[in-house]
Amino acid sequence: MSGSAAGPRLIPALVYAALSTAIVSSLGMLLVPSVSHEMGVSVSTAQWMLTLNLLVGAIATPVMGRLSDGPHKKRLLLVSLAIILLGSIIAAVAPNFTVFLIGRALQGLSYGIVPVTIALARRYVAAERVQFSISSLSVTVSTGIGIGYPLTGIIAGLFHFQFAFWFAALFVLTAMVVVFRLVPAGPDDRAPRTPFDYAGASLLGLGLGALLLAVSEGPAWGWGSPWTIGTFIIAVFILTVWVMAELRTQHPLINLRVLRHGEVLLANATAAGLGAAMYIGLSISSLVAQAPVSTGYGIALPVFWAGFVMFPLSVGSFGANRLVRRLARRIRLATLLPIGAGMMTASGILLWTAHTRLWEILIGMLVFGFGMGTSYAAMPALIARSVATAELGSSVSFNQVLRTVGSSFGTAVSGAVLAAHMSPDLHPDGAGISLTLGIGAILCMAVFVALLVRTLTKPSGHAQGSQPDQQSAGTR
Repeated sequence: MSGSAAGPRLIPALVYAALSTAIVSSLGMLLVPSVSHEMGVSVSTAQWMLTLNLLVGAIATPVMGRLSDGPHKKRLLLVSLAIILLGSIIAAVAPNFTVFLIGRALQGLSYGIVPVTIALARRYVAAERVQFSISSLSVTVSTGIGIGYPLTGIIAGLFHFQFAFWFAALFVLTAMVVVFRLVPAGPDDRAPRTPFDYAGASLLGLGLGALLLAVSEGPAWGWGSPWTIGTFIIAVFILTVWVMAELRTQHPLINLRVLRHGEVLLANATAAGLGAAMYIGLSISSLVAQAPVSTGYGIALPVFWAGFVMFPLSVGSFGANRLVRRLARRIRLATLLPIGAGMMTASGILLWTAHTRLWEILIGMLVFGFGMGTSYAAMPALIARSVATAELGSSVSFNQVLRTVGSSFGTAVSGAVLAAHMSPDLHPDGAGISLTLGIGAILCMAVFVALLVRTLTKPSGHAQGSQPDQQSAGTR
């Protein structure tokens, strides 16, 4: 395999592959009411199509991230897409909810696709284009969700919701063809050959599984019940053991020592907070769009049109990514994080105070997209400039894990608040909707204030954000 940079079609090919994450993600929140009705399960039970998908994603992402640091990047991407394809087909033909959940679990590998594509870009794209390529891949999910939701709504509105899963299967299949033809063949002769950390992967999987189980089932078990408290204690214990094991292992699944880099820690903390706020905003906006007018807040859009509510999110994310490309050479990447969080805070406050009209939701989603696109474009670029090339996959994947865990917490918080504010017609009341959106806005505000304080109090030093990635260039 040639060590030279790949051709100009590589980044479009990787972006197309990364879009599979957005397409699969769009099959979640929008279809919960349809799955509940068609498969004869309660809405709370149908929510497991989100929870299980996120759980598998949180476990699979660090594993795929570490493997992407190895020599078989293209093979890893193709195998992962094949498993997602299988999951999409199983969900499309599922005769019952149990089989359907198996398909959704296999689709959870989609959350690990972005770190793999970023590792491929870091390896094969010319040094002067690496930063922009990583930023583009990072915002692909938020940009693609704004496209995937309308497509899902159209397909589910015109046909049966299972046809949306057939569409996902077709998209993933075409992504496999694109990757096979355009991504350089392996193995990567520059990648290190290191043993895989099976113990670390097992401990992290068990710890995250217990944590997300407690968060997801807390509303049903009761937050003060022995089951919930016990599961939280088990999760904390396992994750503590995992941290200790990772710090002692020569080749850990995730090199936690890189968290000593201030910008890496900054990006990861932001990922968790904004990930939770993102899912609160998206889930409630989707719910408001489809709720009947009788609730006092619902817009009563059919599923066909409800997906278009997320389209401004895509426009905002795409526009932000283009703007970040222009500003990255003039403004430190760490400065872009509070800017993005500030826009998400403005959107959160807008949705909190005004969410009963369609134009209010659309403007909120547009500003939310700008904030997401700015923040998500800056995070992996900050990490890439602070860690060695050999650690990029696992470091970026850990950032993705924190986004996923944060998203799971956002989903659980939304479910708990709405469950406590349920009307006799089994729809959440207006107070529950406002309270949930208020929590999301306050969470965004807390992240924004923390980032702003750090930016204002940190000595400027040399402009890291405006300098080329010397470490990256030196390893090429």
